[in-house]
Amino acid sequence: MARSKEHGGYESFEYLEAGKDYTPYDVSREADRVPRFSIALDAAQEARVDRLIGQCIMISLHEHVGIFPHPVEETPNYVRQGRMATAFRGLAESHWDAVFDNLMDGVCRIESNSGWKWTEVLHDLGMRLCDIAHQDQVVPCHGVGDILRARENGKTGWIASIEGAAMIENELDRIEILYGFGVRLLGVTYSEANALGSGLKEANDGGLTSFGRKAVERMNKVGMLIDCSHAGDRTTLDTIKASTKPIILSHIGARALWNSNRLAPDDVLRACAEAGGVIGIEAAPHTTITKQNRRHGIDSFMEHFEYIADLVGIDHVGFGADTVYGDHVGLHRVYAAGLSLAESRRSGASAGTAAGGGDDEYPRVEYVEGLENPTEVSHNVVRWLVKHGYSDEDIAKVVGDNVLGLLRDVWVS
Repeated sequence: MARSKEHGGYESFEYLEAGKDYTPYDVSREADRVPRFSIALDAAQEARVDRLIGQCIMISLHEHVGIFPHPVEETPNYVRQGRMATAFRGLAESHWDAVFDNLMDGVCRIESNSGWKWTEVLHDLGMRLCDIAHQDQVVPCHGVGDILRARENGKTGWIASIEGAAMIENELDRIEILYGFGVRLLGVTYSEANALGSGLKEANDGGLTSFGRKAVERMNKVGMLIDCSHAGDRTTLDTIKASTKPIILSHIGARALWNSNRLAPDDVLRACAEAGGVIGIEAAPHTTITKQNRRHGIDSFMEHFEYIADLVGIDHVGFGADTVYGDHVGLHRVYAAGLSLAESRRSGASAGTAAGGGDDEYPRVEYVEGLENPTEVSHNVVRWLVKHGYSDEDIAKVVGDNVLGLLRDVWVS
């Protein structure tokens, strides 16, 4: 079917009165905050792209579809009032049939200075669901059938995801409560250690805890997809071994290409794939760079894709770009400590000022060209794959079929 989605004109919270019911903020432009970038193709390649986006189901394993304020320095006050606008227009302009949305995530500090509190997470989730309920372009998805229906009806499927399990504390039943509220993916840790295991920022990774094993078992039983993108290496390997279902690394790259804890070593990548998992390639600023492509952009991003596909096989790779609608680099400046950026990029991945100065140096970018937001990612990934001669079958696998197959195995519907 042809890919056509209508925005419909709805803007977040228009069911309320701005200035009376909530404090309005100026927010970033959705799909064109910066000049749009499109990979150049010839006429035959353009026709092939058009055909593929009409034929392939496209699923992003990891995005943030809220819109950040402009200027981005206003984010802490914007977040504190407990509501974030959703990029309905940007999603309508994208090719994604479904996105795993990670909500406010590590910046969700409505009641505290540290975030990840149970009540904050539920507030964030409920507010997004209320906003979504007042329009009909973006539809919540709880199972594979929902994703397929969203595509068939020209809608965008929305899947609630949470990157780290700190908020369940020592309460296994909270996994079921999150599932009941529609959450279908839960990360074991978000960089720092919690009751389940060690995050990638920890100097000493103690692996999955006894409680963590119980949590993995409970997630398997309820049909919750498990993510270890921000877990330590040993914790990830323990989780893969403990889980009776495949897990994912929803947004990550290859440490063999750039020596950063934020990226995974070959043994972890192989273990995930050998257990039936899928690995989504990360594009957040200054993550998936390489010694060959030190300036972060679509070429360095796709170098990680090709390395991992060669390492584990094309059937176990997808895309989870981890992009936002707003100034992502500025957001990292505002929340550098809370997002554990320095610790996550430990092991020789410090920021330089120019390429080629040293083994661990790279140039800072203001945004990742070609991958600035979820909309742009959905356009340029397919264009890059077509330009580089990938087959229709392999393109279909990596943009959605691999993820769909895994969901059929893990989810209960």
